[in-house]
Amino acid sequence: MKKTLLALAVISASGTANAGITLYETEGVKVDFAGAAEIQYIQEYAADSEAHFRLDDGDLSLNTTIAVSEKLNAVAGIAFEMESGDVTSDELWVGLGGDFGTLTFGRQNLFADDSGIGKDYELAGEGIDFVQDNGDQVAKYVFDNGQFYLGAAALLESDGKSTTENQTTIYDGRIGARFNDLDARVYFYSGDSVHSNKFDIFNGGMDVNIDGYNAEVEYVFNDFAFAASFGQVEYQGSIDKSIKVEVDTAALAGSYVMNKTTYVLGYTYWNPKENSVDDKTSAVYANVTQQLHSNVIVYAEVGYSDMDDSEFAYLAGMEVRF
Repeated sequence: MKKTLLALAVISASGTANAGITLYETEGVKVDFAGAAEIQYIQEYAADSEAHFRLDDGDLSLNTTIAVSEKLNAVAGIAFEMESGDVTSDELWVGLGGDFGTLTFGRQNLFADDSGIGKDYELAGEGIDFVQDNGDQVAKYVFDNGQFYLGAAALLESDGKSTTENQTTIYDGRIGARFNDLDARVYFYSGDSVHSNKFDIFNGGMDVNIDGYNAEVEYVFNDFAFAASFGQVEYQGSIDKSIKVEVDTAALAGSYVMNKTTYVLGYTYWNPKENSVDDKTSAVYANVTQQLHSNVIVYAEVGYSDMDDSEFAYLAGMEVRF
């Protein structure tokens, strides 16, 4: 039971899903190290884009779990990303875990980082977007008993000065359940003064209030897996309330595994409503993934979007985890 809790505490708190190596495990102290490197050659949808190499993933993470008592564990994590060429820390947290769940504090991902059921690599087009899904000052609680799971997180971007105005605050959460091969869940998100440049109406970037949800369901049947989701998000200017965009989004995806090869077909629908004007777009994508090793995959993907002036998109990539 304790080993299960230890593993759950680390994975739930950090969100890390890499292969992982146990560096040290003795006297109630466990230290895991994980990394990933992923490179793609991609032609994107944008009309003015050209095919290029894309550094999609470069991550290193170090997690530890320490048994404080029979029913309480201390957990901590540090992670780095380096896609931009600079090495930056995207995780730095500590917490406590046990039968009650896991409670962590510090720089970490919100639940919004996990939302979405797309089985694409890059070419699903527009989808659910809560804009900000990570922060330095995050308190996060996760509970998972195998069948039912839930969690809540709060991001309070304060500089320690009570007089500071327009500080970013975000509250999000997730609740779900697993029934044999069926997994259903709902994500909730509410953020104030979140900086975004997603739409032209935001004039190159402004602080907006964001409220939304995304409902998801996944079902596995033998070698087949199916997933569907529907979400709604509202973006409204934090100062100018007349600036508002409401978005409906939906996604469908299916996969089939044959030996070490996985085939995927997916569809996404995105409908932003700005001042009662609809601007619907949709995309269809397909990919195939070959598993060369438990830690190594190669893949190829193609996609089509009906967005104005979009080009036929394609990519090929390779990921190595350790």
